[in-house]
Amino acid sequence: MNEKLSDTGRKTMLEPLFATGWEPVKDRDAIHKTYTFRDFVEAFGFMTKVAMYAEKWNHHPEWSNVYKTVEVTLTTHDVDGLSALDAKLARKMDALCEALRGTED
Repeated sequence: MNEKLSDTGRKTMLEPLFATGWEPVKDRDAIHKTYTFRDFVEAFGFMTKVAMYAEKWNHHPEWSNVYKTVEVTLTTHDVDGLSALDAKLARKMDALCEALRGTED
């Protein structure tokens, strides 16, 4: 069962994400980040890799893709706000993005 993040959980799980570019969503208990890639194929590859984890963890992002830009919003609909799953998926997304950037020619 998912639980909404406590004040302590927010501090320990969200503050490190804010340092990597995640931002709180105004008027909503959610976080948002924009990822920019070299091209559409790299952006779509990122989304494909994230989708595998999202499906495995049964936690799916709200996202969109336009050419080389991927907009992501994370929240846990079951608890009407942020949970540990959001922080977990955000960390995974950052790691996958970093791995892709590490393979630049």
